[in-house]
Amino acid sequence: MAGLTPQESQIVRLAAQGLSNREIAAQLFLSARTVGHHLYKAYPKLGVGSRTDLAGVLPALS
Repeated sequence: MAGLTPQESQIVRLAAQGLSNREIAAQLFLSARTVGHHLYKAYPKLGVGSRTDLAGVLPALS
């Protein structure tokens, strides 16, 4: 999936569903800062610039 790591892929899917970094962190037993870092690294790999753009790429990630 677009060169994403498994962790990035999981976080991107949850973020695209509308979960906040804090909610994703709680679900995956990570810190919110770690979630933010993974999203920051995933955006260029997906060709998006923000969290709101993730919904448009979610079908392509399946």
